Amino acid sequence: MDVRQLFGTNVRRLRLEKGLSQEEFGFVAGIDRTYVSGVERGLRNPTIVLAEKFAQGLGVEVDELLRRPAKGA
Repeated sequence: MDVRQLFGTNVRRLRLEKGLSQEEFGFVAGIDRTYVSGVERGLRNPTIVLAEKFAQGLGVEVDELLRRPAKGA
């Protein structure tokens, strides 16, 4: 899995776990909804500064957004 896809998949999973729409999450994190959508689909390549904003908006550390799923999960 490409690192952009991995990052986006983790953002989407965590956002949904928190029960937030892309629009709600974007508002909380200070990121435009369309950018959130592009990141979740692996189309955008966020800077490290934006990666931190995503992490803060989700209440996790940045490394959580880059973590690969456990084998068999």
